[in-house]
Amino acid sequence: MIEIKGVTKHFGKKPVVEDVTVTIQPKTITSFIGPNGAGKSTLLSMVSRLLDSDTGEVFLDKNNVKKMKSDEFAKRVAILKQSNHLNVRLTIRELVSFGRYPYSKGRLTEEDEKFIDQAIEYMNLTDMQDKFLDELSGGQKQRAFISMVIAQDTEYILLDEPLNNLDMKHSVQIMKILRQLVDELGKTVVIVLHDINFASVYSDRIVALKNGRVVKDGQTHEIINSEALREVYDMDIPVQEQNGCRICVYFNSHS
Repeated sequence: MIEIKGVTKHFGKKPVVEDVTVTIQPKTITSFIGPNGAGKSTLLSMVSRLLDSDTGEVFLDKNNVKKMKSDEFAKRVAILKQSNHLNVRLTIRELVSFGRYPYSKGRLTEEDEKFIDQAIEYMNLTDMQDKFLDELSGGQKQRAFISMVIAQDTEYILLDEPLNNLDMKHSVQIMKILRQLVDELGKTVVIVLHDINFASVYSDRIVALKNGRVVKDGQTHEIINSEALREVYDMDIPVQEQNGCRICVYFNSHS
């Protein structure tokens, strides 16, 4: 379980995240949604220790994340940042094997290789695993980075807008894989999403942020309704039921 308690972050004088308290349940997909500048990525960065909070604390299974050793943290939590720039020329397989670093320290064992193979296969990259990253499309590269996160085989997976650069087919594929990781392997996934329909169809819980504060936090069906969404996005969003999923039709809604 991840417990975020009274976390605040300022950039200069501007509060970007203000007094946020949220509990993330194990073995679920929790999506952070909200307008641009709501503080979603900043909040995820504090949970993943990429940023220090000004006040408040984050606990991972009762351990204060700030006090955990980096190695220990890396075996429990895998992180995919929004922009991944590498200045070295790597193949997909080399990149994915970085996911094993907390365990292998660079000396890959047979077991490491097995995790790497599985992660590459999971992302349908087996046929191109020897291609260099700079030869890939944006979507292929994104899948390679997600594959690295899967190879790390952590209990917790934190993803900041993993559907960036992906077309519809691959966005659906990624969300289905995340769902499998939770349902079949018991992982806990926390994800920043822009597309509320992906959040609606694949999440167990949704935390909606606006101006750095949590405005809604609950099970998906409690958040994906016109009333709650109006509070988050300041627009009227009709919600339709389709195959048991709630779909937001915001393309021509009148605000």
